[in-house]
Amino acid sequence: MFGIVRPCSHRLGDRFKSEWMAHLCGLCLALRRDHGQLARVVTNYDGLLISVLTEAQLGRSEGGRRTAGPCALRGMRTASVAQGEGARLAAAVSLVLAAAKVRDHVADRDGLLARRPVALAARKVAAGWGRAGAAGGAAVGFDTGVLVDAVDRQLGIETLAGPGTPLLTVTEPTETATAAAFAHTARLSGRPGNAAPLAEAGRLFGRLAHLLDAVEDQEADAAVGAWNPLTATGTPRAEARRLADDAVRGIRLALKDAEFSEAALVHLLLVHELRRSVDRAFGTTTCGHTGAEGAFRPPTGPYAPGNPGDPANPGPQGPYAPGGPYGVPHGGGPQGPDKRGFWAGCAAALAVCCTCKVCCADEFEGPWSRKRRDGCCASCDCNCDWSCCEALECCECCECCACDCGC
Repeated sequence: MFGIVRPCSHRLGDRFKSEWMAHLCGLCLALRRDHGQLARVVTNYDGLLISVLTEAQLGRSEGGRRTAGPCALRGMRTASVAQGEGARLAAAVSLVLAAAKVRDHVADRDGLLARRPVALAARKVAAGWGRAGAAGGAAVGFDTGVLVDAVDRQLGIETLAGPGTPLLTVTEPTETATAAAFAHTARLSGRPGNAAPLAEAGRLFGRLAHLLDAVEDQEADAAVGAWNPLTATGTPRAEARRLADDAVRGIRLALKDAEFSEAALVHLLLVHELRRSVDRAFGTTTCGHTGAEGAFRPPTGPYAPGNPGDPANPGPQGPYAPGGPYGVPHGGGPQGPDKRGFWAGCAAALAVCCTCKVCCADEFEGPWSRKRRDGCCASCDCNCDWSCCEALECCECCECCACDCGC
């Protein structure tokens, strides 16, 4: 999964989490149905926005959802998933852009792609995805040529860019591609009046995606000598932040000019969550399980809680303390929990990951140690309840949820 809109399930709440998952699973299943199992690897968080925008304009209908069978990534549960032209458009766009991304990595000789046999296989996969995306786009009346053209121009622009080149010159191809995809949702929904504002929202979303990707990768790119828009153009991070904030504001204003049957999920993702994405990329705010590195690392050293150096809480001492000659090991019983062997632990780890317990459960059993572990969301510090957004058209919920979207 990749993308800049990665909402926390604690902020989504039950209703919005189920709707968001319906579009994510709908995109994944549309890729499988129309383009085969391998295509499912291009499922991404940003691609589902196309499906969300389409349904938000059309409104919920009986034909817009179906019940999907059990899936390992849903803990072998069935679910209601989105279907229809919105999901198919999202699948086509995801395939074309993923094909371009693979070709870009091959050209840069990144990692294993520096090896000729791997690069040849990757090119073949990318070519297949490109053809499949073009066919999928044509099936819903969308010409993916605008996406391919944008990707081709991107390489030339990056080659010529240098110190003093405006950063927006580099982001223009991405803006053009996302503007076309967003605008087509208006045509699919029978709302031609929405095409212009959604094209503007898509253009700014593309700019934001490019900017945040550059910000998050700048240090890693510098370490390996890879090309980065900020470094190549000499753009300070403060200027990148200004452009990102302007893009978020512009998206919010553009969405106000569009008409939706159900605007709540669109508003949540493209107003609230985009602002959080900007804060996350620039390191100005954190969430309990997506925050700074080491957020879950327990304090260590002699002054950590429970150690002798902590005067407020030195922890149990003496022979009956854990670890002492008469102490009971953590986990109960004289020997603690029975550990699993290597292969049994691998099987348990697979089960834990496929049922999403690592992310979604408050606690789970360690695959090898069998000790209780906190799930990623157990320490989430999100304290905003978006239930007030269920019927909103604009941001009237700001007063009750204390959000900072500024609208």
